[in-house]
Amino acid sequence: MQAILDAITEGRLDAEIVLVLSDNPDAFILERGRRANLPCGLIDCRGLSSRFPAESQEETTRALREAGVELVCLAGFMRLLRAPLLEAFAGRIINIHPSLLPAYPGLHAWTQAVEDKATESGCTVHFVDAGMDSGPIISQATVPVLPGDTPESLHARIQVEEHRIYPEAISRVAAELQ
Repeated sequence: MQAILDAITEGRLDAEIVLVLSDNPDAFILERGRRANLPCGLIDCRGLSSRFPAESQEETTRALREAGVELVCLAGFMRLLRAPLLEAFAGRIINIHPSLLPAYPGLHAWTQAVEDKATESGCTVHFVDAGMDSGPIISQATVPVLPGDTPESLHARIQVEEHRIYPEAISRVAAELQ
């Protein structure tokens, strides 16, 4: 979220963050949102592993609508979305993922790239659908996998590109929604 806030502050992204939500009470995004004086909320999914129950999705949909959200931007949200959220915001939910999709969807993509001895990895901004990291691709950035890379070193380089392309993709998608 910091890259998005910075892009807004620096005038590179004509957008307003109207609500910050997380399913993790310890997520730093909530603290970052509070520091920026943004409304923040917690989506209660405790004890549900990767499930995002219908009741929580309905509550989330209601909160997003009440806040006047036009574009939902996910980052680090590790749950699959379903109706009513996908229906309410059809074509208006995007996600950043740390691989060159369709390669390595799901968790620990950078670890998989290193273990597979891939020569390149990267990140993808995509529209969210009911599948796991399977929606239409908006933007990608490539990062080489270097000899001696660890999952951590590769992930750090991927994050640099994520911080660059996510605000750009948000700007492009938001302009198309106008």
